Amino acid sequence: AIAKADRLTQEPESIRKWREEQKKRLEELDAASKVTEQEWREKAKKDLEEWNLRQNEQMEKNRANNRIADKAFYQQPDADVIGYVASEEAFLKESKEETPGSEWEKVAQLCDFNPKSSKQSKDVSRMRSVLISLKQTPLSR
Repeated sequence: AIAKADRLTQEPESIRKWREEQKKRLEELDAASKVTEQEWREKAKKDLEEWNLRQNEQMEKNRANNRIADKAFYQQPDADVIGYVASEEAFLKESKEETPGSEWEKVAQLCDFNPKSSKQSKDVSRMRSVLISLKQTPLSR
């Protein structure tokens, strides 16, 4: 009777064999998946390091170019006439001379009103026109 009960609770040989094969197949797939995942992680890490390196190089080039351009610009004789203040001291000196209604002229000195058509920058033409109109006709209080 016990032998008969054991045979009833045991799985058939074909199902047991299928389970073992399935388990083996899944283990192989897991191992292959882990190897592939590790390769992707290494590739992603390498790509990210290369991107960071290129980004830092580009930023350093931009900084150097901006420094050179700033030095060249502030050495121009008419730097304050074309929309910029030639030096911080000159702007601070002018800002101490408070005359009513000249606030927007001071703001206009700090702004560059030369239109630049670059696809990389935002369109600021509306803001530029608002500042120019405020400079010409300040708000009345």
